[in-house]
Amino acid sequence: MNELVKWEYRVQTMGSTFSSPKDADLEAGLNEWGEEGWEVISITPFEGSNKIRVTARRPLSAAARRRRAWTG
Repeated sequence: MNELVKWEYRVQTMGSTFSSPKDADLEAGLNEWGEEGWEVISITPFEGSNKIRVTARRPLSAAARRRRAWTG
């Protein structure tokens, strides 16, 4: 029987009231996340703003489970 995959999530707002994130900065940030094992699952624009919210996930590691147990 297959074990259900457990995920951890990362959410970050990028941009500001006055300017959206520059493509090069967004690309560099997402590439860094990818190197850390994160997979972007959604990018949501804020209505009436230049901000975006990026949501990513990666499989929950044993180390992350232990870390959460200590802080939980």
